[in-house]
Amino acid sequence: MSGTCHLPGRSGRSFPFPKDVRLRSGWEFDFVFRTGRRSCGELVRLFFVTSPDGTTKVGVTVGKKMAKAARRVRGRRCAREALRRLIPWIKDGVWLAVSMRERGLNATARDVYADLAALLWRNGLLSDQWPGENWEVDRG
Repeated sequence: MSGTCHLPGRSGRSFPFPKDVRLRSGWEFDFVFRTGRRSCGELVRLFFVTSPDGTTKVGVTVGKKMAKAARRVRGRRCAREALRRLIPWIKDGVWLAVSMRERGLNATARDVYADLAALLWRNGLLSDQWPGENWEVDRG
């Protein structure tokens, strides 16, 4: 697989993380957290709900009480990188919120990717074309 992104109107990098794919408003996160289903892995918690408008959107959160700002930012970056690599294979019409667990803040981006991919696969949120837990797939 060449690693091209399946997002309409996008070119350039193989796996972008554009603004139109992100959960950006407080009400969007609130909708996912309050009405969605949840699944817990070793490093991340996954909240997901069928989107009201049929689009796929993703977001990352880290609680303020977990750690100091530097560790929270690093954890958020690792989760964002894992999501960026998984976006092309996430099924349409779902909103996802990934919340980092405390032990996930010390993990590598590859570990977060593996944990998140396992959660998405277990909940049926990845398409059948997903090439598996291959970190290097976007190097095409």
